[in-house]
Amino acid sequence: MIKPIAIVAGEPNSISSEIIFKTWKLKKKYAHKPFFIIGSVRLLEQQSKYLKIKISIKEIDKDFSIQDLSNKDLPVYNVNYKQKKAFEKVSIKSNSYIFKCFETARRLIKEKKIIGFINCPVSKETLFKKKNHGVTEYLSRKDKKNNHEVMLIYNKQLSVAPLTTHIPLGQVSKKINRLKIEKKVKTINNFYKNVFKKKPKIAILGLNPHNFSPQNKSEEKKIIIPAIKNLKKAGIKAVGPVSPDTSFVIHEKYKYDVIFGMYHDQVLTPFKTLFKYEAINITLGLSYIRVSPDHGIAQNIVSKNIANPYSLIESVKFFNKINN
Repeated sequence: MIKPIAIVAGEPNSISSEIIFKTWKLKKKYAHKPFFIIGSVRLLEQQSKYLKIKISIKEIDKDFSIQDLSNKDLPVYNVNYKQKKAFEKVSIKSNSYIFKCFETARRLIKEKKIIGFINCPVSKETLFKKKNHGVTEYLSRKDKKNNHEVMLIYNKQLSVAPLTTHIPLGQVSKKINRLKIEKKVKTINNFYKNVFKKKPKIAILGLNPHNFSPQNKSEEKKIIIPAIKNLKKAGIKAVGPVSPDTSFVIHEKYKYDVIFGMYHDQVLTPFKTLFKYEAINITLGLSYIRVSPDHGIAQNIVSKNIANPYSLIESVKFFNKINN
């Protein structure tokens, strides 16, 4: 039986509902697997009227069938949430609603009713307050996979993954260790082999400018080079350490599939400069597949009906590669 995809509605006061509506309207062009939304039926109806996007919404329950997802009505697994206006300011008021949507998706995974889920953008600052993490770390902790998760920002030309994710820059050097590098690179390698049927070429970056430190015991010498040697012994096509300042310039020449960096902005900043938002965020290392658009809540264009659904569409299309 074909299992559907669930899309978690995300931050209610964002572009999430708009990109959901636009993605649904275009589904015949790209979607092989059926999908449905986890969110508030009432709020989505409010927002479609405000945005002047004509869309019919159908509420489904826990006993839904594939047939319930295959007609012209947008199927929504309802999670109750009310607010006076269609769009309001982002605040902690919606936090419990967003977490309930995530927990509904996780429960449907456990019940084997969905193949995986996509979550629309959330405000990390509001949802997780002062904690140094995002959805990737939250789901990893809930899945009891702490420190096993990998944030892969995927584009068919080139993907990137940081060793450390949402932590202050001053903490990065303390969080780098050989075993963590090896474990995460192996997770990426296995993912490419299973999903894309290929052994990826993975460029591993150093930490310091030009991979140089005046100290004899630099992170490159102590940690990164030994990790690369072990990965090569394991049959993984790991190269490096590659100098961070040239890695994105030479990636086409050396045909890297993935650039693996030591911290978030080391790989995300040049990647987004090259590809903008033509990418999706895939969390590896969980017991299920979680994907999200590679952009935020876009507060500056909320309710204006000008948001681009490309990254959400690509997130849905990604599941076409996944077997039930």
